[in-house]
Amino acid sequence: MFADRARIIIRSGKGGDGHVSFRRELYVPNGGPDGGDGGKGGDVIFEVDKGLNTLVDFRYKRKFHAQDGEEGGKKRCHGKNGRDIVLKVPEGTVIMEAGSRKVIADMSEGNSRQVVLRGGQGGNGNMHYATATMQVPKYAQPGKPSQELEIVLELKVIADVGLVGFPNVGKSTLLSRVTNADPKIANYHFTTIHPNLGVVDLEGCKGFVIADIPGLIEGASEGVGLGHEFLRHIERTRVLIHLVDAAGTEGRDPVEDIYKINKELESYNAEIAARPQVIAANKIDAIYVEEGEPDPIEKLKNEFESQGIRVFPVSAVSGKGVKELLYYVQELLDTLPQEKMVFEQEFFPEDELMIEELPFTVTQDEENEHLFIVEGPRIEKMLGYTNLDSEKGFVFFQKFLKDSGILEELESAGILEGDTVQMYGLQFDYYK
Repeated sequence: MFADRARIIIRSGKGGDGHVSFRRELYVPNGGPDGGDGGKGGDVIFEVDKGLNTLVDFRYKRKFHAQDGEEGGKKRCHGKNGRDIVLKVPEGTVIMEAGSRKVIADMSEGNSRQVVLRGGQGGNGNMHYATATMQVPKYAQPGKPSQELEIVLELKVIADVGLVGFPNVGKSTLLSRVTNADPKIANYHFTTIHPNLGVVDLEGCKGFVIADIPGLIEGASEGVGLGHEFLRHIERTRVLIHLVDAAGTEGRDPVEDIYKINKELESYNAEIAARPQVIAANKIDAIYVEEGEPDPIEKLKNEFESQGIRVFPVSAVSGKGVKELLYYVQELLDTLPQEKMVFEQEFFPEDELMIEELPFTVTQDEENEHLFIVEGPRIEKMLGYTNLDSEKGFVFFQKFLKDSGILEELESAGILEGDTVQMYGLQFDYYK
C-alpha cells in the first residue's frame, strides 16, 4: 500500500521533577539538602530511511511520544533521562505544522536527522537552593513540561524531471523504456496511483532522475480526483515533459490536452507552470492522417514551438525519437541551477509553542477586591518554562505579561497600583 501523506500527533517527554530531601545520617541529625535533579524528557526525532518510499507506517497509528524523565532522588541521585523516539521517514518528506501548514523540516538534501520537539529539562533538586539565609529549602524545581504538536507529513518525490500527462498517454511505458524502473502498466484511468522514479543513464552525460507523475484530470488543482495527491510531487522537479497522445487514440485533441495540463499547473502553483517544458508527442506509430487532414505533429509544433517549447515525436513502444528527447532534456538541465529545491523552515516549535495562543482568565476575587487571579493552561505552561529566580527569566516573565495581553486584561478588570496578582503559587504586587 502506498501513502504519501499522513497527519499525526507527536509529544516530547516531560522533564522529571527535582527532589526534596535532606541528609539523615548517624550523628548528623540536621544534614543539608540532598534532593537530586530530575531527568531530561526524551526528544522527538525524525530520521531518513532510504529503504522507505511510503508513509504508510503512519496511517494506522497517529500518536507518538517520547518517554518522560524520571524524578530526582535522595542522596543527590539524578533522575534517569527519558528515551528519545526516532520516527523513520522516506527521503523527501516535508514536516509541517498542521494548522498553519508552515514547514518545520524538509528531510532531503543532506538533512537526514532532525530533532523536531525537544524534551523538557529536568527540574533542580533542593540541593541547589541552600543559601546562608535559607539552609533548609523545602522546595525543588518542577520539570519543564513536554511539547505536543499536530503535524502533517507529505512525501514530495525528489526528481530532476517530471513526466506529466493525461491518463493512458504512455507515461509508464516511456519510463520503463528509458530507466530501470518497473511500473505496472495497464489501459485504464489512474493505472499509476503513486509516482514511479527511475534513473536515466545517457552516454557521455551524467544522467538524471525522472518521475512518472500519475495522470492528471481537469480540476486536479482543486483536488478533484487525486489531484493534490499527485501535483505535490511535481514541486521539486526542474523540467517537465508533457507526454500527449499525438494519435488521439482516445478521441482527445493533443493541443487541448497540453493547455488543460498547463492550466492545472498554473492553478496549483504558478512557479511550477513557469518551469522549462518539453512536449513528447507519443504514439506516432499509431498516427493515421487522411488526405486533406492536418498532421497532428505539425499542428503541435506550429502551436507550441513559437512559444519556445520544443516538440519531439516519439514512440514509447518502439523507442523511436526517445533518445533525441532525452538528450535535449539533459541539455536543458545543464543550463539550470544545480541546487535542488528545499523547503525552508517556517515554523520553529521551540519558540512558537512557548507562547502559543492558549486561553487564560482574569478574575477579581469575590471576597478581596484588591486580589486578581490569573489562571489557564497558558499561564501554567509559561510558569513551567520560566525560572523566575534568574534575571533573564524575570525579564521574560515581564515581557510575557505584556505581549500576551495579560496586563491589558488586568487593567480592563479594574486593577489598581498596589493590588495583588495571583498566578497559581505565585503572587506579586501590581505597579505600572
